[in-house]
Amino acid sequence: MGLLSALYFVQGLPYGFQTTALAVYLRTQGVSLMVISSIGLLSLPWMGKALWAPLVDRYGSERIGRRKSWILPMQAGMAAACAAAAFVPVPGALTVLLGLVFLMNLFAATQDIAVDGFAVDLLEPHELGWGNTAQVVGYKAGMLTGGGLLVWMSELIGWRGLFLAMSLLSLLVLAVAAVAREPRRSEEGTAGERLSWHDVKERLLAALRLPGTGWMLLFIGTYKLGETMVDVLFKPFLVDMHFTPAQIGQWVGTWGLVASLLGSFAGGWLATRMPLLGALALASFLRVFPLGGEWWLAVHGPTPPGVIAVTVAEHFFGGVLTTALFAFMMSRVDRRIGATHYTLLASVEVMGKAPGGPLAGLLATRAGWSYSDVFLLGTVLSVAFLALLLPLRQRTSHSQSVSPQV
Repeated sequence: MGLLSALYFVQGLPYGFQTTALAVYLRTQGVSLMVISSIGLLSLPWMGKALWAPLVDRYGSERIGRRKSWILPMQAGMAAACAAAAFVPVPGALTVLLGLVFLMNLFAATQDIAVDGFAVDLLEPHELGWGNTAQVVGYKAGMLTGGGLLVWMSELIGWRGLFLAMSLLSLLVLAVAAVAREPRRSEEGTAGERLSWHDVKERLLAALRLPGTGWMLLFIGTYKLGETMVDVLFKPFLVDMHFTPAQIGQWVGTWGLVASLLGSFAGGWLATRMPLLGALALASFLRVFPLGGEWWLAVHGPTPPGVIAVTVAEHFFGGVLTTALFAFMMSRVDRRIGATHYTLLASVEVMGKAPGGPLAGLLATRAGWSYSDVFLLGTVLSVAFLALLLPLRQRTSHSQSVSPQV
């Protein structure tokens, strides 16, 4: 669990910087909302990683470790990209900086395939709740560091110090991963068996043909669409309301992510105490209230206590929801193609929420919608998402009766 958390931690560093620090920085430089709402495109490797996941599943050195063969070079590449970004002049070479952030995401996304496969190999069904807590908490701790704590410290260490700190943290985890031993498993039906390309394709197609898979993919792809529309404009909204970057970094990037970490622990506990779909339903329902709170702030005017309250609540219930969803996804994975199958589901999750950012930006800049209008639409979409739980529950119950994998 500790090793999984450390690996996911490093993968969260560049994404935390991109989603919090970069958005705040660009807005303080007067960059348009359309550009800010589109920086999510730097996360394209997370959307497309399913395309090269079969390579990660198929190849790897048994001497080094099947998963470590990919983890170690990707970790080294991420450390190098962070170090290079420290010496890019900003804002003069903004394009170069964005390119390096893209590379960080590429290395992190490819490492994520191997780490997800590692988790699928090792975690037993009764360990999924806490195992996915380690996954989500580790990743969000990385986001907290890259998008909160280091931004909070940026007045002392500067942008160069921020990137060098990210590089050093990556190297420390690289050292831990290098000395860790990767257990080998050879039981029937586990990832210890090396499959041919044909077998990988056939098993993946068979998994996608299971009853209820279409509803599951729709569920995974839409559960955060409305929330993303709100989140992508909430930080620029706070900037326009004359809150300082330090305040935003503290409230959203730090306290919000701490609440998200606590929510992830709560989600792992919940996933071990009730059926996974029940945990998803409860978390999805509670998540709606803080989204409505952000709309309320946009209508009536934000105050520091109000911003802190809705931020903490949204991140907490979002953490519960994410952990429960990832545990549900892992419960549906064919372990023999664990990295490929889980990566496909994770890519659907990323792609599903990706349109929320550009859509919110278009509505705000081209259609003339106010912040409150966009926040209200995001809240309504999050309520509508709850309707998918009923057919998913019915189809999942049926698939459990016909598939021994679930």
